[in-house]
Amino acid sequence: MILKLILLVVFFGIMIGVGFYSRRHATNVNDFVLGGRTVGPWLTAFAFGTSYFSSVVFVGYAGQFGWKYGMSATWIGIGNALIGSLLAWIVLGRRTRVMTNHLSSATMPEFFGKRFESHSLKIAASTIVFIFLIPYTASVYNGLSRLFSMAFDIPYKVCIIVMALLTGVYVIAGGYMATAINDFIQGIIMIIGIVAVIAAVLSGQGGFIEAIGKLAQFESDIEPTIGQPGAFTSFFGPDPVNLLSVVILTSLGTWGLPQMVHKFYAIKDEESIKTGTIISTAFAVIVAGGSYFLGSFVRLFDDPSVHNETGGMIYDALMPHMLSTLPDILVGIVVVLVLSASMSTLSSLVLTSSSTLTLDMIKGTIIKDMSEKKQLSCMRIFIAFFIVLSVTIALNPPTFIAQLMGISWGALAGAFLGPFIFGLYWRKTTKGAVWASFIVGIGITVANMLFSFTSPITAGAMAMLSSLVVVPVVSLVTPKLTDESTDAIFECYTETVIVSKKKSLEP
Repeated sequence: MILKLILLVVFFGIMIGVGFYSRRHATNVNDFVLGGRTVGPWLTAFAFGTSYFSSVVFVGYAGQFGWKYGMSATWIGIGNALIGSLLAWIVLGRRTRVMTNHLSSATMPEFFGKRFESHSLKIAASTIVFIFLIPYTASVYNGLSRLFSMAFDIPYKVCIIVMALLTGVYVIAGGYMATAINDFIQGIIMIIGIVAVIAAVLSGQGGFIEAIGKLAQFESDIEPTIGQPGAFTSFFGPDPVNLLSVVILTSLGTWGLPQMVHKFYAIKDEESIKTGTIISTAFAVIVAGGSYFLGSFVRLFDDPSVHNETGGMIYDALMPHMLSTLPDILVGIVVVLVLSASMSTLSSLVLTSSSTLTLDMIKGTIIKDMSEKKQLSCMRIFIAFFIVLSVTIALNPPTFIAQLMGISWGALAGAFLGPFIFGLYWRKTTKGAVWASFIVGIGITVANMLFSFTSPITAGAMAMLSSLVVVPVVSLVTPKLTDESTDAIFECYTETVIVSKKKSLEP
């Protein structure tokens, strides 16, 4: 217990120290929100990865989908690495940095407002971000409750209040640069932790081959493969269709999430994007692939404690129960690992929410003339407000708290995915198409919340794919921006720059 507490105290001390160290990098709005657009590849890549993978993934999703799909759940982590990280950086990284800098936009709603010359679009996007990021922020705490009860016997309420306070201190003090540096430290902890835990769990089962052999003994209990032996060690698992929905939601979703895309706004230069792409992909392979691979073996740790009174499965209890079998030093590492994942995601979410509300809704709309100092003060106040609000929701969670990540990702990416990608690439994208995507993305998500015609994950995947179809179709039949406006927006891609021979073979 003393060792675990020492690990926590050292971890918290470093996080707060970084926050106050970074305070000198947060003297104006551009520095506070974007780190002055001078953040290097390692910090950006780790900030992207740690914001991507929270306690919801490690504790909730890895346990739930590991139980349902067995070894094939590892495909989710592979999809996260190849689609959610590698392709996201290749397709979005450079163009996002170039156009957002050209339009002087610091947030996704501000990008929509300037790209499509519509103040109402900016307000609508800001409202969507506010509504759907707050419940996601609350859900981040959910993965910590059972883990802390298992490791420290600390009440859930005490845990989330302490975590929220510490996160609030370093984000309010240092802004984006503080979160980026802390994300790098937290990312290192996550890599070391996941590798150590996988090695320990497999060793406890007699090694990888022995563990696979034990898992192969289970028969499928999932439609349409009920009774099939070896389903949990097969290539695509017992339910490949739903598995594909999970891959789409958790991988393609990053392309339309404001807290993820925001990382590209702040990266320093071309070389940083190339390096960051490799680092981010490698990070996702280790952390996401490792988490879902580890979750594949939860059936080997089945126990009455992971079932409710009616015999139903408590998915959020699966990973904590598995980890409770580890030595104390590894339990301490796991606690810090999950704390790292949670605090990095939480800091990214509250910074995105506060900057969006301040810059997109209050500045220029409610308060016409807002100085830099007032904007900074307002964002810091809203960071505290969002943290208090998310803690309040997490302390009295609704029955669907465990599903909030799927709902949040589905709504946000379903609304923003198509407009953002086509807005970066296609000159003929229209304001009407953006409105249509907002309506369809939010509509599918809310309709499924009300009528439950499918799982939140499948609904989220449907919303994202619909956005990619709706935007080009509606753009063909709705009024376009003038040629002068479009030329002014896209001229950023045709500007001539001088580069060294090391970066270009052109004569």
